[in-house]
Amino acid sequence: MKTNRVLPGFGLALGYTLVYLSLLILLPLGGMILKASDLGWSQIIDIALGERSLAAFRVTFTASLLAATVNGFFGLIVAWILVRYPFPGKRFVDALVDLPFALPTAVAGITLATIYAGNGWLGRFIEPLGFKVAYTPVGIVVALTFVTLPFVVRTLQPVIEDIEPEVEEAAATLGASRWQTFSRIVFPAIFPALLTGFALAFARAIGEFGSVIFIAGNIPLVSEIVPLLIISKLEQYDVLGATALAVVMLAISFVMLLGINGLQWWAANRHRNNEPLEVAAGKAKGGAA
Repeated sequence: MKTNRVLPGFGLALGYTLVYLSLLILLPLGGMILKASDLGWSQIIDIALGERSLAAFRVTFTASLLAATVNGFFGLIVAWILVRYPFPGKRFVDALVDLPFALPTAVAGITLATIYAGNGWLGRFIEPLGFKVAYTPVGIVVALTFVTLPFVVRTLQPVIEDIEPEVEEAAATLGASRWQTFSRIVFPAIFPALLTGFALAFARAIGEFGSVIFIAGNIPLVSEIVPLLIISKLEQYDVLGATALAVVMLAISFVMLLGINGLQWWAANRHRNNEPLEVAAGKAKGGAA
C-alpha cells in the first residue's frame, strides 16, 4: 500500500542533507586541511609544540576542564532544584539558565570584566583580599563557567524528571538514608547524563572566544587561549601558522565529538539495560541494614 509522507523520500532527503553539510561544513574544513598540507605534519607539530602554543593549549584545556567540573557540580544542583522544588520565580530562574545561549558572548565578556575589574561591583571587594579575577586565568574559568552552564542543566533536567519521587520515598521507607538513596538510586540513574553534559560543556569551552578575550587579559604564556592565538597569527599574516593551530584544534574537536557520541550511546544502552528503580530502592535498604 502506498503511503503519502509529509517529507520527501529517503533518497531526495539524503541528497539535500549531504549537499547542505558539504557546503556548510565539509568544504570549509577540507579547504583548511588542504591549506595546512602546505606545511607538512612535521611543521604543524613544531608550531603546535612551540612555547607560546603549548602555554595557550595548557590555559585553554585547564580552564575548560575546571569550568566543566564546576558546572558538573553546581549544574546538578540547579537542575535538581528546578525539577524537584516549586518556589516563587521558578520560571524566571529556569529562563535565566538559557541566558548564555541568547546573550552574545562578547556582551557577556564585557559584563564579566566590568563586574570583576578592580573598580567593578565585585572586584573592588575581592582584589583587596588578594584574589584577582579579571585579567587572569581565573577570569577565563569564570567566563567559561558562565557560557557552559546550560549544557549541563538542560542535559540533566529530563533525566531527573524521569525519576519518580515515589522511588526515593520508598527507599526512605525501607530505611535508607538520604546519602544512600542518592548514591545507590539517584546518582547511578543520572550519571550518564551528567557525564554527557560535562563533555558537552568541556567541548564548548575549548572553542570559546568572545566571552574570554575581554576578561582574560590575553597575556602570552599566562592568560592567552588558543582561539586568540590563532587570531593573533592571522593579524600578523601568519596564515599557515594559524591554520596549523586550527587543524590541531579540529583534530581535538573530532576526538571530543566521538567521545560525546560514545557517551550518548553508552547512556542509551545503559538506560535500556538498567534495573528498575524499585529494585534499586530495595538494594538501598540492604545497604542501610
